[in-house]
Amino acid sequence: MSPKRIYNFNAGPAALPLSVLEEIQKEFLDFKGSGMSITEISHRSKWFDEVINEAVARTKRLFKLDDRYSVLFLQGGASMQFAMIPMNFLAEGRTADYVNTGTWSTKAIKEAKILGKKITVVASSEDRNFAYIPKNINYTAEATYVHITSNNTIKGTQWAQFPDTGNVPLIADMSSDIFSRPFDASRFGLIYAGAQKNMGPAGVCMVIIRDDLLKMVPDTLPTMLRYTTHTEKNSMFNTPPCFSIYTAQLVLKWLEETVGGLDKMAQINQQKADLIYGLLDSSTFYNGTADVDSRSRMNVTFRLPSEDLEKKFVAEAASNDMGGLKGHRSVGGCRASIYNATSLEAVAALVAFMKTFERNNA
Repeated sequence: MSPKRIYNFNAGPAALPLSVLEEIQKEFLDFKGSGMSITEISHRSKWFDEVINEAVARTKRLFKLDDRYSVLFLQGGASMQFAMIPMNFLAEGRTADYVNTGTWSTKAIKEAKILGKKITVVASSEDRNFAYIPKNINYTAEATYVHITSNNTIKGTQWAQFPDTGNVPLIADMSSDIFSRPFDASRFGLIYAGAQKNMGPAGVCMVIIRDDLLKMVPDTLPTMLRYTTHTEKNSMFNTPPCFSIYTAQLVLKWLEETVGGLDKMAQINQQKADLIYGLLDSSTFYNGTADVDSRSRMNVTFRLPSEDLEKKFVAEAASNDMGGLKGHRSVGGCRASIYNATSLEAVAALVAFMKTFERNNA
């Protein structure tokens, strides 16, 4: 008998492709004929070398990265990168621009300030509770980098087009929309993403870094906090999170070989978003919280007429095998996270449930 599976709309840790979970299950006790689980093999073994090298190669193919870029798998989550980035790149006399579009941008700004680094918040959408992505931003010509958060899980906003920062390297926290769409990676000096939303299980953070930024890394930092430590050792200066990297590698394989690449993934994600936003736009019962031109294709945030109805909505959805629809505790409301692994079928089922709930409760 097949195990029960619900429609998973959790914001993170989030849904993984079923075929990936089945592949993990199939080879969990005996990985590639080793007689050991992936959780037991040495990270210095040929088996794990193949895993991490394939993950790097697939990432480079999907993003069309050239030899200037290194792909790292680090621990500490995206939150560690909030501090590592200014530590590595903002030496005395250097400055950086930050765009504040919500909780995670705010945290990144806070970490840079804790370190005493000189930064400028060049734009913010805090004036309207982070319901939009700022436009017409004046960046600082002498900035070392510009930092943005590409998708905002809590507020449900996303950069539709990435900003033109001229010769200033763009750095982006892509934790919740990495691998969801194609883009010109050459415009970025560094991309980072916690895996647990759109790439794999919790425990690893992917960092994609261009080699010109590595020249700025000071040798006075603690060893583990220097990017060069990890580029020189292929992410294996110390024992990496092997299982999380292995699962991410399988998700990348699924993206390439089953989905057919980022162009195809973007089309599917657009279909899913159109379904649910179409309902929100036609309803007077549900109210989307993000401006239309800033809407996220990954996290759809909405409110109902009352908090009591929202609690009822989440409870009835759960009883209909739809999980993870409660909004973030800091803002309330409801949220459907429709990451890559959340199927079109799941979104269609949610929309059907929402229509029924509206008829019964409007």
